[in-house]
Amino acid sequence: MKEKKQKAAALSYERTKDSAPRLKAKGDGRIAEKIIAKATENDVPVLQDASLVELLGNLDIDETIPGELYEAVSEVFAFVYQLDRQMIEDK
Repeated sequence: MKEKKQKAAALSYERTKDSAPRLKAKGDGRIAEKIIAKATENDVPVLQDASLVELLGNLDIDETIPGELYEAVSEVFAFVYQLDRQMIEDK
């Protein structure tokens, strides 16, 4: 059986600058590995959600996330913000 290639996507959102989150990077195989490695190097949380990454793969780089993905993407950002809050409290 053929092994499935790993896929990854990177999102960004600045409340004061962006009207909605944007797709900043996407890829599979070696590109996915590089996206994950870069996130890890920069202490950016890495979440696994294969179905969301699959949907994000249909977007262009720097494209605003469409409304139908807001709920799923907001869960990702809520998780990241919670981690940030915990790290600040743990200091």
